[in-house]
Amino acid sequence: MAWTFPVALFFFCIATLLTLFTVLALRYPETPRRGVLRIETTRGDRLFITLLGAAFINLGWLYFFGAPVTGALILCGVYALMVFRWV
Repeated sequence: MAWTFPVALFFFCIATLLTLFTVLALRYPETPRRGVLRIETTRGDRLFITLLGAAFINLGWLYFFGAPVTGALILCGVYALMVFRWV
């Protein structure tokens, strides 16, 4: 893997998200909730579902539309909002 600025920025963002969610879990503990999937999820579970879904959205975007992934980024943002709201 070539360590370019976008790759480093990606891993920095993932590390920042994990740190933020750890601090939130320690500061504001939550009880799991049931959403549209009918499974109990916490913030961390919803983050994992969001990251996994975003990976598939980006892969699908690259397969069907090619290199500029601006549309995929917008779609991932909408997907993340839906997951954190309803899952």
